[in-house]
Amino acid sequence: MQSKNPAVARVLKRLHYPLDVILMCVRWYVAYPLSLRHIEEMVAERGIEVDHSTVHRWALKLLPVVEKAFRRRKRPVGKSWRVDETYIRVKGDWKYLYRAVDRDGNTIDFLLRAHRDKTAARRYFEKSIAQNGEPATVTIDKSGANLAALEAINAECETPIKIRQSKYLNNLVEQDHRAIKRRIRPMLGFKSFHCARILLGGIEIMHMIAKGQMKCVRGTHPSTADQFSSLVT
Repeated sequence: MQSKNPAVARVLKRLHYPLDVILMCVRWYVAYPLSLRHIEEMVAERGIEVDHSTVHRWALKLLPVVEKAFRRRKRPVGKSWRVDETYIRVKGDWKYLYRAVDRDGNTIDFLLRAHRDKTAARRYFEKSIAQNGEPATVTIDKSGANLAALEAINAECETPIKIRQSKYLNNLVEQDHRAIKRRIRPMLGFKSFHCARILLGGIEIMHMIAKGQMKCVRGTHPSTADQFSSLVT
């Protein structure tokens, strides 16, 4: 399999494995609760010798290209957002993954930040709005930082965003966190913020593909594996 994507071609220039093997390993890593050593063992059963550190290196090189391609093919999301942040361990310290879903459970966007404050929350909202358009309603928990960030954004908007603060109305996004946390548990924490950002991006993209958030050719129903591969081929 050869890639027609110039960005992928540059990434793969010095990687001496077939593209389909690389894509399979990277997809497994972000799609399922598997450790790198699990993947090494699984491909060895198929007669392919790949060191677990090589799979990790492939993921870091390929996933930013995958994320960029996916964003061009992401389906539109709803105007009612549920926003929350969850804890992610990076190099022994807790960091904060900001996430949101719409009323149908579709992922709006995500952003890993070092701190949980007004600045981090505002950066998340600005990124999400730039990528997905302005929402009509945003539901948050009792976080003062999220409220302050939204109020600052509203002060600059012609049509203010309606803000709802309710812990119970945010159950949908809290449930959605579980799919992400389940996947990262075998990773036993990230070694750097840079690695965490890239790998979490890949996990989120695969999660969105599984939820049917990627535009496909009308009348076709490709598998999640085929959709993932189409982002780089």
